[in-house]
Amino acid sequence: MSDKRTCEQLGLALRNRRKTLGLSQLQACDLAGVGPAFLYELEHGKPTVRLDKVMAVLEVLGLGLQLCEGESDFASEASQSCR
Repeated sequence: MSDKRTCEQLGLALRNRRKTLGLSQLQACDLAGVGPAFLYELEHGKPTVRLDKVMAVLEVLGLGLQLCEGESDFASEASQSCR
């Protein structure tokens, strides 16, 4: 999967979660301490964003970040996907 597609999927998931919680973009920005431009770019899959700000948005949305070994040239043979 391409990095661009992965970023777009993350953005869509965050946007859907925000809407499920009934938060406007401005409300989510205020709660996370980020600007509207940042949240817009994150929700639209911008591949270069600040991790600290992403983490703040995740926290407001009640989400966490989980790392999983994936299939790539760098992954070990014993890698497992997240469940």
